[in-house]
Amino acid sequence: MDDNELEPYDPGDQVVPRDKLAKNGTDAILYLAGGAFLMVMTMGSRLGFLGIVFSMASLVIGIGALVSKDREDKKPGIVLAAAGGLGLALRFGIPIIKPFAGFFLGLGALGLFAAGIWKGIQFLRGLRSRQ
Repeated sequence: MDDNELEPYDPGDQVVPRDKLAKNGTDAILYLAGGAFLMVMTMGSRLGFLGIVFSMASLVIGIGALVSKDREDKKPGIVLAAAGGLGLALRFGIPIIKPFAGFFLGLGALGLFAAGIWKGIQFLRGLRSRQ
């Protein structure tokens, strides 16, 4: 009997498929880029024309992601579309929403950063399984 036969089965030792690995890597980059964009948008939303441009871009990108067929693309799409709406509300000074808009924009950015880090960890684990 060989020593390898006595080791318990570990499902973590399976090789991650190439398409899943590529999807995790792409998602990690997109989530991190979305978080960085929301941080810049939060800071720029108080500026004149730049705040309107960033907010509209976020709204259009978010709606584009919501239209996507991939279910995983809809999650950041909701965040980006809501951030675009909040950025416009912050820029045009809707009194009821304005105090909370900056907070929620920052919270959304941190959420996208956290999701990007998690997807990056999954990508690195999958990459390590292929060695």
